[in-house]
Amino acid sequence: MVGTAVLLVLSSGLLHAIWNLYTKKSGNKNLFLWFVNLIGIIVFIPWAVLEWDVSRLTLTGITVLLGSIALHGLYSILLAKTYSIGDLSQVYPIMRGTSPLLVPLLGVTLLGERLSAMGWLGVALIVLGIVFLSNVSLGVKKSSAESAAPLPQAQAPLLALAVGICIAGYIVVDKVALQYVSPAVLIVITHIGNLLALTLAAFRGDGVRAEVKSSWRSMLLGGIIAPGGYLLFLFALSLAPVAQLAPMREIGTVFGTILGVFILREKQGARRMVTSLLITAGVIVLGLWGS
Repeated sequence: MVGTAVLLVLSSGLLHAIWNLYTKKSGNKNLFLWFVNLIGIIVFIPWAVLEWDVSRLTLTGITVLLGSIALHGLYSILLAKTYSIGDLSQVYPIMRGTSPLLVPLLGVTLLGERLSAMGWLGVALIVLGIVFLSNVSLGVKKSSAESAAPLPQAQAPLLALAVGICIAGYIVVDKVALQYVSPAVLIVITHIGNLLALTLAAFRGDGVRAEVKSSWRSMLLGGIIAPGGYLLFLFALSLAPVAQLAPMREIGTVFGTILGVFILREKQGARRMVTSLLITAGVIVLGLWGS
C-alpha cells in the first residue's frame, strides 16, 4: 500500500511541475488558470456524477467542502499573481517548500497522525534542499543590482509563501473532506470554486481571444494534468498518512528545477541541481522509514 502511495505521489509531483511550467509561460495567468479549471471540470464531471451517490453531505461535510473551496480559490488567485511577477525558479521552490514544513505539523497536531524520528529527518532534508533551491541567503551581502530590484520582484517570495500556506491548508482540509465525498467529486467542487474566484480577473481587459489562440494547447493539457495530478495525490492520501505523503509530493520541486533549466533556459547552475538531491534523499527517507 505504501509503495503504491509513494508512486502516486511522485507522479503527482511531476504533473504539478509541468502545469506550473505552462502557467508561467502563459500571458494572462488568470485567464489561463480559468480555462485550465474549466477544462478540468469538463473532463472529471462524468466521473464525479457516477460517484455522487456515495457522498455524505452532512452539515459538517458541507462546511469542510466550503473551507476547501475557499482555500483552493485563494490559492488560484495568489498563484496567478505570483507567476506574474516572479520567476519559476524563484517562487516555485518557496511555494512547494512551505507545505512540507507545515503539513506534518498540522497532520500530527490536528489529525492525530505520527511521524518517526527518521520521518522528521526526511522532512528536514526536503525543506533544507528547497531552501537552497529558493536562493534564500542569510547574512550575505547583496550586490547593488540585487539591492535595486524592483518592488514587485521583492514581493514575489512573500506571495509564494502565501501560496504555500494555502497549499498546506487545503491538503489538510481535503484529507478531512474525503470522509464525505470521493476524490473525483472533490476535484470538481474545488475547480468550480477556482473558476468563480478567477472569473473577474480573468476577463478584465482585452486580449482574451489572443491568449486563447496562443495558449489553447497548453490550456487543454493543463486542464487534464492539473486535476489529474492532484487526483493521484488524493488517492494516495487514502493509502497512507498525510504527514508522510505531503512532503514527498515536493519532489515536484526537482522536476520544476529541471524544467526551468532545460525549457525556460533559466540560469540556475549546478548548485541548484545538486541541492535537489537533498530533496530526493528526503523523499527516500520519508517514504521508507517515515511511519
